[in-house]
Amino acid sequence: MSENPSSTPARKGIMLPGVAAIALYMLMMAMLNAFGAIRGMFRTPAANYSVLAVCTLLAIGVFGLLRMRRWGWALVLGGAVFLALGDALFFKMTHAPFFAVRAFLEMIFFLYLVRTEVRERMR
Repeated sequence: MSENPSSTPARKGIMLPGVAAIALYMLMMAMLNAFGAIRGMFRTPAANYSVLAVCTLLAIGVFGLLRMRRWGWALVLGGAVFLALGDALFFKMTHAPFFAVRAFLEMIFFLYLVRTEVRERMR
């Protein structure tokens, strides 16, 4: 007789498949935005430096998340919200549906990461 998956205790340090996919997506977004900031794609130098700093923190958080550390989880969680809000702002300014889809996807990632099952597996 099989047990209910919700009644079994979560094993710490065991990664769920969704966490790995979110980490890859966030790493890709951090790299793309960092390269854009280095090339000066944002309006002001202050914006370029702030985007570069946030992307650096997000990349560090991704590597912590891949090691199943709680601090990495927290940085990626904040990065997901930050990227979603930024994409929502770009959608409001440009009315390009691409940014709305990306903001929706990043909010889905946020909601996945705050699940109890994911939090319990962090060390």
